[in-house]
Amino acid sequence: METVLVKALQLILSLSILVLIHEFGHFIFARIFKVRVEKFYLFFDPWFSLFKFKPKNSETEYGVGWLPLGGYCKISGMIDESMDKEAMAQPPKPYEFRSKPAGQRLMIMIGGVLFNFLLALLIYSMLLFKDGDTYLPLKNIKAGMEFSETFLNVGFRDGDILLRADEVELERFGEDCFRSVLNAKTVTVLRDGVETEITIPEDMAQRVMRDKKGFANIRYPMVVHEVNPGSPASVAGLQPNDSIVSINGVVTPTFFEVAEQLDQNKDRDVTVGLYRAGISQTVILHTDTVGLMGVYTKTPFQVYPTVTREYSFLEAFPAGIMLGVNTLKGYVSDMKYVFTKEGASSLGGFGTIANLFPEVWDWSYFWKMTAFLSIMLAFMNILPIPALDGGHVMFLLYEVITRRKPSDKFLEYAQVAGMIILFALLIYANGNDLVRLLFN
Repeated sequence: METVLVKALQLILSLSILVLIHEFGHFIFARIFKVRVEKFYLFFDPWFSLFKFKPKNSETEYGVGWLPLGGYCKISGMIDESMDKEAMAQPPKPYEFRSKPAGQRLMIMIGGVLFNFLLALLIYSMLLFKDGDTYLPLKNIKAGMEFSETFLNVGFRDGDILLRADEVELERFGEDCFRSVLNAKTVTVLRDGVETEITIPEDMAQRVMRDKKGFANIRYPMVVHEVNPGSPASVAGLQPNDSIVSINGVVTPTFFEVAEQLDQNKDRDVTVGLYRAGISQTVILHTDTVGLMGVYTKTPFQVYPTVTREYSFLEAFPAGIMLGVNTLKGYVSDMKYVFTKEGASSLGGFGTIANLFPEVWDWSYFWKMTAFLSIMLAFMNILPIPALDGGHVMFLLYEVITRRKPSDKFLEYAQVAGMIILFALLIYANGNDLVRLLFN
């Protein structure tokens, strides 16, 4: 329950920041072009709001709604989700959105997406300045990878070290590596000291989405980082930096093999083979009822040599911009799979997004995920779907090119159609989350 709460709080805070920045983008451009903003709200407020205030001599009411599904900036004279037909039936006023030139209206509509993208670039830049860029080179992972069944079926083997995808060197493990492997014709791995080439099927991405087995995990030896006082490991005399190499005589070169053997020996005495300061030793240990020893183990980043690139304040900005642009390119590239049967079934809603956050609050990771979601929100909002910013932009570009403005009645119908599409997608995506929760 605590884990769910931590993830939910991270999701709500992240989306709240993104919504405020997005709507502020619309707000600031509206004010630049002297368009009146009637309401600026975090969350929606049908029937009532949790909090609202209107500063003296201000035209804008600020508030917080009770329905945490986003937020909005109500701009005078604009057909939006409020569907204020009475106001639109009145003659246009100079301060209204519809009275402004198409170019100004276009900038107002792009403002939200622009601010989301700029926020992502700023976050990435500041994270690089604060933490640098630390990564684990694939060539340093001496035990190779532990591959999913989907990848084993096409020729990968546990222990393979990833080298190249279509002759392009694979530098680090992560989304870019995964994407490169999926899109490659061949992948070269180092297997038992020999380079081996694996042919990647054209439908590899569809297989991954259909099987839902994932890609791979880093294989690494089980090295003790910390021993819990009073635990079976403590009683047996295990110490930090002990490297576990066998259980009951079964060789366990990686964490996964150790975990498998312990799971098969719950609440039993086991003989643990280990190396301590380079010297082979054995101890007798009685596992607990769930097959655990009571230790915290070192992560792959603690076991293998990592590389860190530090950035000065000025260096961080071009690096952050490049990271943001590459993240956007990768996300756009992945969107083509949404229109496949497998891709549609893998869509997720708020539950899927919440699971992107860790179980323990980590501010660096929180801001990294917020930057990614900001890019995702910017891209989704610019899609040419009525009711989204991209739908308004599409009609404005039509007006600029043809010099003919769509009628208010047409825009009303388009807004309704767009809202129906969005609600259907929202229900479908969150329905997928519910199905996974109930049946997986």
